[in-house]
Amino acid sequence: MSDVLIADDHPLFRDALQRAVVAAVPGATVHTADSVPALFALIETMPEADLLLMDLHMPGARGYSALAHIRGQYPGLPTIVVSGHEEAQVARRALAHGASAYIPKSAAVDDIVEAVRAVLDGDVWLPHQLMGGTVELKADEADVAARVASLTPQQFRVLNMIAEGLLNKQIAYDLGVSEATVKAHMTAIMRKLGVSNRTQVALAASHLDVEKEAIPGNTAEL
Repeated sequence: MSDVLIADDHPLFRDALQRAVVAAVPGATVHTADSVPALFALIETMPEADLLLMDLHMPGARGYSALAHIRGQYPGLPTIVVSGHEEAQVARRALAHGASAYIPKSAAVDDIVEAVRAVLDGDVWLPHQLMGGTVELKADEADVAARVASLTPQQFRVLNMIAEGLLNKQIAYDLGVSEATVKAHMTAIMRKLGVSNRTQVALAASHLDVEKEAIPGNTAEL
């Protein structure tokens, strides 16, 4: 029996993904989360899950940051990215960050079923309209992704709150910790990212934004 994780903050689409997963893998047990913190808690209780379907944009993350972090922390967990973005470049960057498939939210149920089956078989999947090439991540983006992957889940939460412009007092309140604890996380984050202040932390995080361009790579079809 397969354990499949679904993380999406839209209830209707989360339900649609769940139905597609059950159609693709009869007997699968599906576990859901509606935010990145909830997803982290779910993965911590189920580190041996067989598959993750994750919305690219959820509360608690920006751009490819959650994908980069999860791929670094749980490299054995195949991950399918789902997103409202229809651009081929966005999909190919997701694959470059370690996703095994990319599903636009406009995709038909049959395509989602096909993607789930392909990834569980060890393949990489893209819808036909997004095939035709790959991208190579810019050095700064690849470096930040590797550094973000080294953060603990709590440090990752603090990183994204900093990127959103929250102050230490606000972060401490939202996380239910002391400001001293937030400052300790800040020190660790700056060390791991190789920067020296919160402005540079936010700038580093921006390298994983969806709008940031990557370098076109070879045109071999996937």
